[in-house]
Amino acid sequence: MLPKHRIAIITSRFNTEITKLLQTGAMDRFTELGIMICEDDLFMVPGAIEIPVVAAALAKKQVYDAIICFGAVIRGETTHYDYVCSQVSYGCQKVAIESSLPVIFGILTTENEEQAFERCGGRHGHKGKECADTALEMIDLLKSIQGSLANV
Repeated sequence: MLPKHRIAIITSRFNTEITKLLQTGAMDRFTELGIMICEDDLFMVPGAIEIPVVAAALAKKQVYDAIICFGAVIRGETTHYDYVCSQVSYGCQKVAIESSLPVIFGILTTENEEQAFERCGGRHGHKGKECADTALEMIDLLKSIQGSLANV
């Protein structure tokens, strides 16, 4: 039996048909591995731009082993896409670095909806499942580093 991990999942409601597929893929993967994610650890936000502030608030609670962030930013006719992608990636990275907590970037940044769906179980794999695997790998790696530093 795998050790119990407490993992938060933040999911954007914007492009919900895509983001729910990402979340479901992660939940399915955790279930396959015998890891339960409680409903209390699932957080919905209006859009991708709101993800980092919620990730920061959750990191400050110091109860999670990892935070997975799901969103879908699809290019439109304006430069809004570039600003959103930049701010969300920077915000998630900042939370991870400042908290030393794995903040897994499951934000799809695609040119169109077709590309996004291809990453939710299509020919480009399932990024939701990949994020679940990444979270577990990072939890183990950071625990290993912390353990080896304690022996120095």
